Amino acid sequence: MNRKELNPESSPQAAFGARLRELREAQGWTQQVMADKVTYASSHMSAVETGRKLPTLRLSRRLDRIFGTSGMEESFERKWREMKQGSLLEGFPQFIGYEGRAAEVRLYEVGVMPGLLQTQAYAEALAQSAVKRGAISPEQADERVSLIAERQTVLQRQPPPLVFVVLDEGCLRRPIGSPKVMDAQLARLVEFADLHNTVLQVATFDMGVRRPFNLPITLLTMPDRSLMSYAESAQQGHLERESTSVLPLLTAYHQLQGATRESLQLSKCRKTKEKVLHFGSVSKIRSRAPMRCW
Repeated sequence: MNRKELNPESSPQAAFGARLRELREAQGWTQQVMADKVTYASSHMSAVETGRKLPTLRLSRRLDRIFGTSGMEESFERKWREMKQGSLLEGFPQFIGYEGRAAEVRLYEVGVMPGLLQTQAYAEALAQSAVKRGAISPEQADERVSLIAERQTVLQRQPPPLVFVVLDEGCLRRPIGSPKVMDAQLARLVEFADLHNTVLQVATFDMGVRRPFNLPITLLTMPDRSLMSYAESAQQGHLERESTSVLPLLTAYHQLQGATRESLQLSKCRKTKEKVLHFGSVSKIRSRAPMRCW
């Protein structure tokens, strides 16, 4: 009998199938035995395991039940959400599958806080604004908020990834939700900056042409040191894995980090924390001088 080899790094769909095969074989089950336990046809389960058919949420939850993986980081329901998020831009579900396994994450954000740093209240305010515009349904808004919470668990992963974040000044100036929501969000930035595996910086408006990016971008370094980038347009996301395309972006990101040191930097010192907390949702950024922290 021919056995199809699976490459879990090729796509979230392949990772789902590889994980399914791993757990099934660990139990000593045939595909028929597993199929009987979840009340699906053996041919259907074979297609899911080899990546020829997408799993459903119902199947994912049944698999979590028989394998005892419900609520775990590697649960099948979580892997399903990585693959299929109807309220998200095309390309984004594939990106978050890689984000969860990355050794290093570098991101630059414009206008709003990045998902990895958002509080639940901030995420809910953004999602509800999209509902009011008619862009998404209330159900899709709930999916967005839940997915953000799931993505943030990567920060507690062991070993945790190194996470470098540069925020455009507009992320701090733009009020989202109530002043209370913004106060809590700014406090979250302080907590994030205080982690041992993070660097958080702000690219102030007066950087001018020294800012190499005009749109948000994320760069991932995988455990095998391969690189990929993710960027969004209005309608879709684009995941780039060709090193010839990603390396210039990595160089530009390093230039961005260097330029922000001449403006405003958030790092692990009390002086900087106090500066962040003074931003508030309506107050001005008064200092443009470099800040030194020890």
